[in-house]
This record gives sequence, structure tokens and C-alpha cells, in this order.
Amino acid sequence: MPQGTLLGVVAAGATLVALVDPNQPGHYPTCPFLAMTGCYCPGCGATRLVNALTHGHVGTAFGFNPLVFLLLPVFGYLYVRWTVLSVQGRPMQSALFRPVAVYSFLGVVIAFWIVRNLPFAHALAP
Repeated sequence: MPQGTLLGVVAAGATLVALVDPNQPGHYPTCPFLAMTGCYCPGCGATRLVNALTHGHVGTAFGFNPLVFLLLPVFGYLYVRWTVLSVQGRPMQSALFRPVAVYSFLGVVIAFWIVRNLPFAHALAP
């Protein structure tokens, strides 16, 4: 069952990040985009976000990557919907997969990517 596999992989990853602190150097590879350009990508800070959430530090987690933090409930909703539809024998479908939603999402990610690297938006940096 793909849902169970995905849940297991996410749980194992979250457990690893909870046990091995990404704030300590040398445990995880650096972001390749950051290493090559010196700019933050839209995902920079996500590993530290997961570590903070697994330790109950919600405010700190938000500060590492506000976009990913705000998208976590959406990912949770999509996972539950996928599981329920799968149990009912129906294919996965959602209004969130319509072109207007997908292009809007991509626009938000690109805007976040650009803005978090501007000097006045240092609060969005991880």
C-alpha cells in the first residue's frame, strides 16, 4: 500500500531529524543551491523546521521556513484525502490539482524564493 509506505518514510525521516540535530554542523549535507549561489531556496530551513516541530518548538519552526510550515496542513489534508479515496477504490483528485491552483502555488513558491533573499526580508531567511 503506497500510503503506508509514504507514512513510514515520513515518520522515519522525522525521527532521524528529531534524533540527529541539524543545527549541529556535519550531520546533514548543505543545500546545494545555497552552496552554489549563496541564496536560500524555498526549502532552506525545512530540516531544522522538522527538528523544531518534533521537539515542540512551533514558533521556532515557523521562523525556519514559514512557507513549508503553512503548507504542512495542506500536505496532511492531501495525504488523508488520498488514503480515504484509496480505501474507497477511487482515484486521487482534488481541486488543489487544477491548473489555476497549481500555477498559483508555483507563483507563491517563486515569490517566496525571491523575497526571502532580498535585504529587507531577512525575517524570511532560515
